[in-house]
Amino acid sequence: MPLTQAQLAPGAEATETVAPAVDLVLGASACCLACVFTNPLEVVKTRLQLQGELQARGTYPRHYRGFVASIASVARADGLCGLQKGLAAGLLYQGLMNGARFYCFSLACQAGLTQQPGGTVVAGAVAGALGAFVGSPAYLVKTQLQAQTVSAMAVGHQHHHQSVLGALETIWRQQGLAGLWRGVGGAVPRLMVGSAAQLATFTSAKAWVQERQGQLYGGLADCLVKIWRQEGPLALYKGLGPAYLRLGPHTILSMLFWDELRKLARQGQQRDT
Repeated sequence: MPLTQAQLAPGAEATETVAPAVDLVLGASACCLACVFTNPLEVVKTRLQLQGELQARGTYPRHYRGFVASIASVARADGLCGLQKGLAAGLLYQGLMNGARFYCFSLACQAGLTQQPGGTVVAGAVAGALGAFVGSPAYLVKTQLQAQTVSAMAVGHQHHHQSVLGALETIWRQQGLAGLWRGVGGAVPRLMVGSAAQLATFTSAKAWVQERQGQLYGGLADCLVKIWRQEGPLALYKGLGPAYLRLGPHTILSMLFWDELRKLARQGQQRDT
């Protein structure tokens, strides 16, 4: 039996007033929006990781030198569009993985499981494991597409896929159904830990702010203006270094878009009633 509005813990209102099916769409949409901004970071990260593995074996020259220089190298070799290689597969992965993840977490919230001690951590871990399994084939294709480049700058094996569907078909034909889930064993525990920390931290932090400090800002624009006026323009760049770790920007954008889309969904529900 879902909890009534009066029984909800602080911060749980946002989850309970959005149906899990709606959360599936909103969560997937939010993370797809974030993916558009962070996919270039993924492209560079993938090539740096492949190059590092080959260099460790002493079998490959160094084409990519540092993160910023690598962005320029990708742009020179593949054009500006090259920084968005694998975007379609990345959007498919984000939609599948996060749709399943947020749907599972929303179901747990609706059932009241997250109101139990440690419930948000457990629900986040289970949701992350499910999302990792569902999205694994798309992640595999995304990585292979992002690694593709001109021969002079190629690192590692080049698969020469022409499209996402073509890549899925090729992997299925050459490696069978199990080949589409190659590497899922490493993805599941990683996303279990990450999702448990991410969703539990977001839920708890939002509840703390709502309970103790109220609504400090009227929206994104209001927040930017207030920080600028009170702390100066450099305050907008606090924590810049850690934020540019690959997962930082994507997590922040995903949670922001998710929350804002859910607000719009709740407003639509209120108008309909």
